Amino acid sequence: MATGATPATTLLEQAKIAHLVHRYQHDPRSDSYGTEAVDALAADLGVEAGQVFKTLVVELSSGTLAVAVLPVPAKLSLKAAAAALGAPKAVMADPAKAQRSSGYVTGGISPLGQRRKLATVIDSSALDWERVFCSAGRRGLEIGLAPADLVRLTDAVTAPITAG
Repeated sequence: MATGATPATTLLEQAKIAHLVHRYQHDPRSDSYGTEAVDALAADLGVEAGQVFKTLVVELSSGTLAVAVLPVPAKLSLKAAAAALGAPKAVMADPAKAQRSSGYVTGGISPLGQRRKLATVIDSSALDWERVFCSAGRRGLEIGLAPADLVRLTDAVTAPITAG
């Protein structure tokens, strides 16, 4: 990997996917990772909040982990995510399990380039945008790419998975 590269950015480079890498100053005292990314992308690039997606790791009723990708301002409907992934129920995964499985730290978990490829559902609102942003695998590092590329590279299903 090149200096500053992450498994996510390396995957995009190897797949020759057009993307934008955006760095911003992460405040180490903050645990509002998504809001911090939204604020930075809005200030620096004029990106709308609904265009910035967070990556959440869930545990399905079968005990397997899966990934849900949804807009930062939205709340995850665990019931909708489970249904989209073919499970009766899902709960938020233990952060330590999410970190071990993905190879990334919380607040920097990317849906791309995870250590173990997990079943993934992306909120269908992603398809409304020409470009969406998600973590590049490090706090303070975001990638922008076409939603179709994100879906293809993660082998994701798309479904409405937000609550309310």
